[in-house]
Amino acid sequence: MLKHRRFLFNYLLAVFSCLILVSCFSKNESEKDHLVFRYNEHKNISSLDPAFSKDIADIWATHQLFNGLVQMDDLLNVKPCIATNWKITDSARVYTFKLRDDVYFHKHPLFGKDSSRIVKALDFEYSLDRLKDNSLASPGSWVLNKVDSFKAINDTTFQIRLKQPFPAFLGLLTMKYCSVVPKEIVEHYGSEFRSNPIGTGPFKFKRWEENIKLVFRRNNNYFETSSDGNQLPYLEAVAVTFLPDKQSEFLQFAQGNIDFVSGLDASYKDEILTTDGKLKPLYENDVNMIRGPYLNTEYLAFFMETKVKPIQNLKLRKAINLGFDRNKMITYLRNGIGTPANGGFIPKGLPGYNKEIGFSYNPELASQLIEEFKKETGILNPEITLTTTSNYLDFCEFIQREIQKIGLNVNVDVIPASSLKDAKANGQLDFFRASWVADYPDAENYLSLYYSNNFAPNGPNYTHYKTEIFDKLYEASYLETDPGERSKLYTRMDSLVMTSAPVVPMFYDEVVRFTRKTVNGLGINATNLLELKSVKKSKIY
Repeated sequence: MLKHRRFLFNYLLAVFSCLILVSCFSKNESEKDHLVFRYNEHKNISSLDPAFSKDIADIWATHQLFNGLVQMDDLLNVKPCIATNWKITDSARVYTFKLRDDVYFHKHPLFGKDSSRIVKALDFEYSLDRLKDNSLASPGSWVLNKVDSFKAINDTTFQIRLKQPFPAFLGLLTMKYCSVVPKEIVEHYGSEFRSNPIGTGPFKFKRWEENIKLVFRRNNNYFETSSDGNQLPYLEAVAVTFLPDKQSEFLQFAQGNIDFVSGLDASYKDEILTTDGKLKPLYENDVNMIRGPYLNTEYLAFFMETKVKPIQNLKLRKAINLGFDRNKMITYLRNGIGTPANGGFIPKGLPGYNKEIGFSYNPELASQLIEEFKKETGILNPEITLTTTSNYLDFCEFIQREIQKIGLNVNVDVIPASSLKDAKANGQLDFFRASWVADYPDAENYLSLYYSNNFAPNGPNYTHYKTEIFDKLYEASYLETDPGERSKLYTRMDSLVMTSAPVVPMFYDEVVRFTRKTVNGLGINATNLLELKSVKKSKIY
């Protein structure tokens, strides 16, 4: 009996001790939770080398680790970063940057006894040389296509000379491709620099278990401060998980295990939002929603060199543009998130956008144009095929139903995203769904899709649209240094494109972010860049 009591006592003591340990651990974790920003990346990160930051998943990660000469704020203004200021001379061909002298690379033993070193102009010379090196095969090498030369004048002066004026050049330099990297570290790791990154950013690399977890820690030597003089960043760490399923990601968010979800996925949009795009009462007390313009135009495109007669006909292309209600589509398929694309191809939020130059819903005029097409061509039952991917099937089926009401039969063909990408680049699709997310915040980026020298597969002109007057205006915009006049040129070009209707703009996207109420300082921007250096988290009591 005594033995039994002693055993019971020891057992209860062990359980009690475990409970105390778990309680202390949970308390300790809870106390630190406000110092760690957690998010999920449902797409795998392929590299932490900024020279390979092509996809948004890679860009979000490398943005925490690296800096460039300049950076973009949430209003798409180019601001100083490692460069404190710059001068543009020689008819807008020469850019001379003055660098800070207090920016250090993250610590690493290869830097010697101080474990770090200051960034110099030669580091930018090396970084841009590396970017254009064919043996590296960086997807961002095109950023330097308009660059004639660059050099370090001294430790704190770096100069870039362009082949010709290009007003959007500073915007290009904000891309992660143009980040500064240290020569000794890159050459030591070679291709393994992708998983051993050393930069200058607000956070430094700690650990990466690919497809499982990625951890960054605070860079205590970061050079930027807040507007009131406080040292950035505020967070101690950033932790990224890799659940591939968006619904599972949202469940983790709803349970409070991650702090942030970006975008609106069909798997949870009706769970969190009402049909008019507002948070449902269940989430109002725990979740904030932030939304704003996103530099992304979702559209359908015609291949202008097709042999399919209906697509060759301007009246039919206009009829499709007029024949479906974009407002209705956004309301029912996007819960009100997005702006109906009744303007041109340039999205809302960029200079050059004009809401008057596109097409609005007019089924009567659309039906009339279809009837005129039938009489002129003798094709009594016109039919076309729209190629898409499964992610956009609901949009294409909505348009299919609407267009059939005006007398045009539309077949919807669903193929894998990789197949659609290759086929549209090689002119193998007559009518297909596409989207264009800005590489840099200038309308020239959108209009490049209609410049004849950019015919796919050697450029982004997938429609093979071509007019001499557009090409002349496009080339003239490179030489126009006045932002207001350049904006007028952009609008005129966009109007020319819409007059020929080689595309059917569906909607201009919006950035939508859901955060826990504990998250403060997470802004929003039209390039959907994840900026964490100014984020704070409050404690949960």
